[in-house]
Amino acid sequence: MTTFLGRVVNDDGVTPAQLTVTDGIITAITPLETADESLPLIFPGFTDIHNHGGAGESFPNSDLEGCRKAARHHALHGTTSLVASLVSATEEVLTRQTEILAQLADEGEIVGIHLEGPFINHSKCGAQDPDAIIPGDPDMLDRIATVGRGHVRSITFAPETAHARELVDVCVKHNIIVSLGHTAGDAATTWEIIQYGLEKGATITATHLFNAMPQIHHREPGATTALIDAAEQGLVTVELVADGVHLDDHIVNMVRNASPKYSMFVTDAMAAAGLGDGDYVLGALPVTVADGVARLTHGGAIAGGTSVILEQLKRHTTNGWDLEDMIPLVTANAAQLLGTNAGGLEVGRDADFIIMNDNFEIESVYRRGQKLSSTL
Repeated sequence: MTTFLGRVVNDDGVTPAQLTVTDGIITAITPLETADESLPLIFPGFTDIHNHGGAGESFPNSDLEGCRKAARHHALHGTTSLVASLVSATEEVLTRQTEILAQLADEGEIVGIHLEGPFINHSKCGAQDPDAIIPGDPDMLDRIATVGRGHVRSITFAPETAHARELVDVCVKHNIIVSLGHTAGDAATTWEIIQYGLEKGATITATHLFNAMPQIHHREPGATTALIDAAEQGLVTVELVADGVHLDDHIVNMVRNASPKYSMFVTDAMAAAGLGDGDYVLGALPVTVADGVARLTHGGAIAGGTSVILEQLKRHTTNGWDLEDMIPLVTANAAQLLGTNAGGLEVGRDADFIIMNDNFEIESVYRRGQKLSSTL
């Protein structure tokens, strides 16, 4: 049994308390008789469901050691639950990286694998390799999911791709989240796949809402509007890359206010996260980072993010959001989607938490009650 004193942040607010951990589980949260603002904040560990790497390493490219280094970089910045994302590639490459990441999941460094492609729309490829994009292939997805041994947790595909319904069926078979994105689809086509997925019992999300989707037009609503509408109804959870680059802060506010229980922050991070400007690679494509913004070296499309969830938390609390109101966005909603026992500081939950000061400077990070270190 281990105890921690701090200002515990949960849905009820910020409470000076003693947090007790036994065998990796929170077993008690005992409020203190007197408030002490000098105590550090104890905040739930973050959950990032869309992340391509960091610290110079890339989940779509790196070996096991490199992937472990990238995952630990985000963990040390408070992301105790991370889904490692791949990008469109050949089945051979996707199988190789899925095998590597499945081992990382076995180690507990990540909580799953996200396939971003290759069944997406060429016209909305963003930073995906257009040569690797193919029509929907349910058998290929089934083979990759089998290699993943239950660790493939999400796939991004366009609702208008071939065999979209059959892709949903494979997702249901393997307990994979259906994430709609990189799409030029209209609202009707998007709603058709949402409704089919819900009928089949699938969990559905939107991959980095607004990005790589049609702009909203009052006579051509497109996939974006359908996904926002579905989130407002509690049918779909939408990803928001809330770093001030992918989305304007006012857009983040709008979506969050419309569906606070069905929105989640993601980083879409790539290898440059934690490093400076320079030249990198995402999948098969060269990327240049300038002034902290990652873009394809040839073409200029945004090529993933360079932030960690901690920076997004700081950005939006600085903009006026209460700290406790950030919990659904930076961990609880995504944790619920994944079915993990993390995402909040409550008795019976995994002891995944961050100890930090009021300036969001992290003192230490704990995963299932164990303090994380940079030593791998």
